[in-house]
Amino acid sequence: MKAIPSQFFMTWTLQGLWVVVTLCAGLAAMTSSSQVPLGLWGYVGFGLWVAGFGLEVTADRQKSRFREENKTGFITSGVWSWSRHPNYFGEILLWIGIALIALPTMEGWRYITLISPVYVCIQLTLISGVRMLEKSAEQRWGQEEEYQAYVKRTSSLIPFPPG
Repeated sequence: MKAIPSQFFMTWTLQGLWVVVTLCAGLAAMTSSSQVPLGLWGYVGFGLWVAGFGLEVTADRQKSRFREENKTGFITSGVWSWSRHPNYFGEILLWIGIALIALPTMEGWRYITLISPVYVCIQLTLISGVRMLEKSAEQRWGQEEEYQAYVKRTSSLIPFPPG
């Protein structure tokens, strides 16, 4: 991407937008003058954040270990047997959790900051992330029967038991 200035600029700009938009709900809650107890939304949000963070860390760790041993193949074990992009699903869950934790402090214009998990989901599924990696994987391994079988039995994003 660095060799093509327009692509590099787009990527750099999207990363900056990513940081600003995803941070909004958390910042709105932290800077709110209202203080509310954690409550049900907070506990649900915290649970989703923990689950998302745990899934993302697990997926990234499994993929790193796989890459150390296999430079050219694709991973189909661990959480990667339930989803082709479990790290992205974890990231989405994490930001939904933060939005739910922030929800009780929202009032007036601050509600607009709850767009952050929607933005993360759109960014990871339609703009970068899943869409780009699926295209790349199809070009790289699409002719292999093993890859075709993996795609057929494994959810693209939301983890489900292989089927």
